[in-house]
Amino acid sequence: MTSRNFSIETIGIVGTGAMGRGIAQIAALAGLTVRLYDTNPAAIGAARDYLAETFAKLTAKGKLDQARSRAALANVSGAQVVGDLADCDLVVEAIVEKLDVKQALFRELETVVSGRCVLASNTSSLSITAIAAGCTNPSRVAGYHFFNPVPLMKVVEVIDGLRSDPAVGDALMELARRMGHTPVRAKDMPGFIVNHAGRGMNTEGLRVAGEGVASFADIDRIMREQAGFRLGPFELLDLTALDVSHPVMESIYHQFYEEPRFTPSPITGTRLAGGLIGRKTGEGFYRYEDGKQQVPAEAPAPTELPHSVWVSKRYPEAHQAVVQLIAKAGVKLDEGATPAADSLIVVTPFGHDATTAAVDEALDATRVVAIDALFPLAAAQRRTLMTTPATSRTARETAHALFAADGVPVTVIRDSTGFVAQRVVATIVNIGCDIAQKQIATPDDIDLAVTLGLGYPRGPLALGDALGSKTILTILRNIFSVLGDPRYRPSPWLARRAQLGLSLTQRDAADTQTETQQ
Repeated sequence: MTSRNFSIETIGIVGTGAMGRGIAQIAALAGLTVRLYDTNPAAIGAARDYLAETFAKLTAKGKLDQARSRAALANVSGAQVVGDLADCDLVVEAIVEKLDVKQALFRELETVVSGRCVLASNTSSLSITAIAAGCTNPSRVAGYHFFNPVPLMKVVEVIDGLRSDPAVGDALMELARRMGHTPVRAKDMPGFIVNHAGRGMNTEGLRVAGEGVASFADIDRIMREQAGFRLGPFELLDLTALDVSHPVMESIYHQFYEEPRFTPSPITGTRLAGGLIGRKTGEGFYRYEDGKQQVPAEAPAPTELPHSVWVSKRYPEAHQAVVQLIAKAGVKLDEGATPAADSLIVVTPFGHDATTAAVDEALDATRVVAIDALFPLAAAQRRTLMTTPATSRTARETAHALFAADGVPVTVIRDSTGFVAQRVVATIVNIGCDIAQKQIATPDDIDLAVTLGLGYPRGPLALGDALGSKTILTILRNIFSVLGDPRYRPSPWLARRAQLGLSLTQRDAADTQTETQQ
């Protein structure tokens, strides 16, 4: 199985649900011969009818010419029994996520297909090595993880099991490109790349909500409008649905032997049990009427500005950014070494909560309000403030008025290590770094998989570089110093590169030099 110089021309697809149909669609359009098999014979006909309808719609919209549409549909036929897949060069299974069922299918396929046929699993959460363990020849087995909807999600993870022939993965990479998708290569580890990296947004968003820091809607607003993500964690969970995402969170947590970074939240378990699954059932973290998300309106910003404002100089760049906003609002800046008795006190912590920032500088906590300065404040689409448990209503409302004076919306949250955006983004970057540290995938493939598979504005490593790896390291260390929770321990990949001033996307120099010499 170490020499595989052949092209894949005939592909069998077992399972004709959404994933199987999507894979069939892109394969047929790429000119491959497609055999569809399902244990329910009626499902095969339904899948072919779906493809016919899809191709007709694409043709009507001018996205597919008539000749190619007819040719693609002609490429697809049904397999009445597993034996009808005998001439396939590749068989992809897209069936139920149960290990014993997948193993049984692959054992059956081995008795039917030729010795040169590749067997691939579209599993999103099961070990490729474990699936292959039931096979006589595990070297022909690899992972081929597409994302739903397959035709629109242009990335596919190619996963090498412990016994997979590297040439099998090479052939799947080439086939993905032929089908118009971007392949990324990963080792067989829980969650592969995308579901592994995606733990940062969801689990940390849930942790913030679980601490009572902010509402679901406010956390989503912050992650969209301040941090620049397309969706916040709760919008994303509603889209994927808790009956899918909660079991994945539990599975990855247990597969990593209760790694604290991936700890699930009882919030999703409770809501799943209560049937608040998400968009598809009309109610999740939001309600949906006629498919439209119902979002609670924000209260208008207060208008009474503070008399004067004193700003901490602990972080000079953040201090200067806040001072510029104060000047823009026409409010007096208190430039004393310590705050005057009537001044609003503004701190700009990175990773610490407002309480710790106030105590560290011996400030009057009743007048302290913190502002998140991780993202540029002047060009912000949203700003986030947080208060200590002792902050007065007057301090909170005048700070809100001050930082909303230029029309930028402001969210005020309860005290939190790392605000919302800092801790979620730092967690995303840190998990991405750990994927690189464990050599599950290359830095380039990690960022590529996340941007294409999750729709993030940048991959986790590029995001860390853009915000400053030293800043991300500071945030994580400060959160850890307050909470003592090992979920916030920095990855060695992050810590070493931050200290050396290297890009998070940079592999070890010796490894790069060795590859160049080869």
